[in-house]
Amino acid sequence: MTDASITPAEKSSPEDRATAGPFDDSEANPVRPYIDLGAIKVLPREGLNLRLEVEEQTKRIVAVGLDLAGSTLQVQAFAAPRSSGLWDETREQIRQQVRQQGGRVEERTGPLGRELLAEVPVTAGQESGMRLARFVGVDGPRWFLRGVIGGAATGDVDAAAEVEDLFRSLVVVRGTTPMPPRDLIPLKMPATPGSA
Repeated sequence: MTDASITPAEKSSPEDRATAGPFDDSEANPVRPYIDLGAIKVLPREGLNLRLEVEEQTKRIVAVGLDLAGSTLQVQAFAAPRSSGLWDETREQIRQQVRQQGGRVEERTGPLGRELLAEVPVTAGQESGMRLARFVGVDGPRWFLRGVIGGAATGDVDAAAEVEDLFRSLVVVRGTTPMPPRDLIPLKMPATPGSA
């Protein structure tokens, strides 16, 4: 029995995603000197610092952190269905999480499509306050790329354009291994450290 009112979520991505990024591995320029992190390939650029975020219990790499000109971009790539997207559902989950933490969140349309601008409560030692974060997402072929933008790119237009360009330059390597939707596509250490 099927409920006609339940339809798969449409893919949410910029119309020019296949030519302007973020790219699928099959769309990437093979001669560019990408840093290969498994699920994500990063094009080196001047001033870019890269860090891998590791889950303490499992020692598994769970996210790629990119720092550029006073801004941060944390990215994760997830397996997704071929015909439907994950960004609409993921935005709703983020919205609920931010509100449960006592933060504020607003949805708006940005250069990458629908995004969330959130004020997230943070505590550092004795100090507590609010930190601005932009949540962006793009549904690609059989993958979903989520980004969290912090620092200067949450308010400064030029910094935002630089980080959006960085996000769009990323390449997602989905691979051919069957994976359930929403599973993190595995990340790995780069083969040649210090090349960024």
